[in-house]
Amino acid sequence: MAKKTDKRKIVGLVCEETGIRHYYTTKNTMNTPEKLRLKKYNPLLRKYTWYSETKKSLGRNEVKK
Repeated sequence: MAKKTDKRKIVGLVCEETGIRHYYTTKNTMNTPEKLRLKKYNPLLRKYTWYSETKKSLGRNEVKK
């Protein structure tokens, strides 16, 4: 079970080609301060493209306790 002092944040992954946010993930900001850049499947283009990290668009960037 996770500790109460986790520093994990919710981040959105936006496609670099289309600019649409398809994926959300959590990230430990203590160990990885740089932005994520992952290769994921884009259902609109039907191919794998690069996704980069952006803030979650709901106004908050932290997981509810």
